[in-house]
Amino acid sequence: MTIRAARAHDFPGFLGLAAQVEQWFGPMVEEPGFHDAVREHIDGRDGRDGRAALVAPSSGPDLLGGLLFGTEGPTYHVHWLVVSRRARGTGVGRALMEEAVRRWVRGPGEIEVVTFGGDHPGAVAGGARVFYERLGFTPAEAAAPGPEGGSRQVFRRTVG
Repeated sequence: MTIRAARAHDFPGFLGLAAQVEQWFGPMVEEPGFHDAVREHIDGRDGRDGRAALVAPSSGPDLLGGLLFGTEGPTYHVHWLVVSRRARGTGVGRALMEEAVRRWVRGPGEIEVVTFGGDHPGAVAGGARVFYERLGFTPAEAAAPGPEGGSRQVFRRTVG
């Protein structure tokens, strides 16, 4: 599986991924703020600006997955990670996270992600909580609700 730094031509692929998860995350595809965030991560000069984007390309125009990552430690941030419906459960999410850690994470420190609270429908249907736990993250404090009103929780992973 190929994981590479995102490029400007990947922007539509990020919007395609966003369209698949708006029911859990709230509106993104038409949101200028989301567009700006994706472009800023893509233009992050491979992490030197404190942010970066990785993609798992497919053989066609769509992406198998995409990651927006905060590259400044000692607390690194998963800003957004989505795997396409057809690629979920195939290791794409794990590969994106492993590549981000390999490229940018230097310990001691921690990686944080805000994901669904335990009562959110996306927690089970999307598999995010189990995914992060399998990567060594542990549930921490509650976070502010998402834009759609659903509960959120911080997950953390210590890095040596």
